[in-house]
Amino acid sequence: MRFLGWLAILVAVIGLSGCGSKFKRYNGPEVTQVQVHKADRKMYLFHNDRILKTYDIALGFAPEGHKQFEGDGKTPEGQYFISHKNPDSQYHLSLGISYPNAADIAFAESQGKTPGGDIFIHGGPNNPVSKRDWTWGCIALTDKEMERVYSMVKPGTPIIILP
Repeated sequence: MRFLGWLAILVAVIGLSGCGSKFKRYNGPEVTQVQVHKADRKMYLFHNDRILKTYDIALGFAPEGHKQFEGDGKTPEGQYFISHKNPDSQYHLSLGISYPNAADIAFAESQGKTPGGDIFIHGGPNNPVSKRDWTWGCIALTDKEMERVYSMVKPGTPIIILP
């Protein structure tokens, strides 16, 4: 009986240890595409042609138009892919976006500038992000939302960012 009591406690501790983790599990349909609609401040996660989840987002501090240069505060527009997961992001968790592509680099260089980089989908700060645009060109969600997106989206997933 004493052994069963300790076993029950051990099982409970192990079960509770994952409750506060920022690393969630997702067992649903594969996310086959991410779409960002900048004008509407919405991000959609798709499985084929079906929307799985919709999120309100914040963008760069100068959101209109395509990102062209480092420091312009714009969020890129076009077709990219999720390049990697960053579990150690200073913004809770983040998913890298493959900006800049070859065309972005060529255009910036033709203007004697750099295109910038380090564009992510990320968390923080923990307030309603749909009220303002505050990033340097990234796409922001709340930390809780980012935990869910991080669990659902894999590197290599296409992301289409529309005006």
